[in-house]
Amino acid sequence: MELNKLGVWYFLDGMPSNMAAETAKRIESLGYDTLWIPETAGRDPYASASWLLANTEKLNVATGIASIYHREPGVTVAGQKTLAEQSGDRFLLALGVSHQQFVEGVRKITYGKPVTTMRKYLNAMDEAPYMAFPPATEPKRLIAALGPRMLELARDKCAGAHPYFTSPKHTKMARDILGPDALLCVEQKVLLEADADVARKAARVVASVYMGLPNYRNNWLRMGLNESDFENGGSDKFIDETFAWGNLEQVQNRIEEHYAAGADHVCIQPVNPNAQFGDLDWNALEQLSPNAN
Repeated sequence: MELNKLGVWYFLDGMPSNMAAETAKRIESLGYDTLWIPETAGRDPYASASWLLANTEKLNVATGIASIYHREPGVTVAGQKTLAEQSGDRFLLALGVSHQQFVEGVRKITYGKPVTTMRKYLNAMDEAPYMAFPPATEPKRLIAALGPRMLELARDKCAGAHPYFTSPKHTKMARDILGPDALLCVEQKVLLEADADVARKAARVVASVYMGLPNYRNNWLRMGLNESDFENGGSDKFIDETFAWGNLEQVQNRIEEHYAAGADHVCIQPVNPNAQFGDLDWNALEQLSPNAN
């Protein structure tokens, strides 16, 4: 699989499957390279990827991310290789350790040390048998890596990393750790809105979903923010560093900053300025489309 520079990251669980398929087709028609779908407590990401791949022709589908706590390593390998073979290498697997509150609080599963648990899982994947007709090429895998140790694991045991909710500053750190050859696919929330008050209000609606999660908070601190930046929905500094908002040129400039810092691929998550979380902003996707530039 060869990724182009720009993809889309989006929650599709809030819409019926036929609408999700139409959304994927429209994203494909706009020239985006890859559609990234998350896993929370909704649809199975492998089943969803199969559906989206079957309803598109060229679009890659990536998990962003699939939790390692939801299935044992051999099942993950089977899903990865099945989808890679069926789609002609259009499926990209990105795995993550999720969050303790979700794993223990919702799934009632003991949450292990993130790096140690992920390393053990990847080793078990490497040892898992797969006795079906194989994909033409060995499919790539990424991990959702934020901190230095997880980024080192991404470098050593995977094709690369998929950082989420970060900044170009973090992208530079990630590239320095990963080295020149690993794949670095970063997520960037984008808000095509030049009015600062409107943009930040909409951004805070989205940010509030993540504010209580230590994995992200620790990384934001690593990026140079402090605890006061997480109060009242996020300081202006926090919002401005983690969201790309403004006119078309300003948003494009932020995406370019990621490339300049070492990203191979940026998956944009469009945030609607109407402040309704989950309301896809087609205006942003159309204006930022590779076909429009």
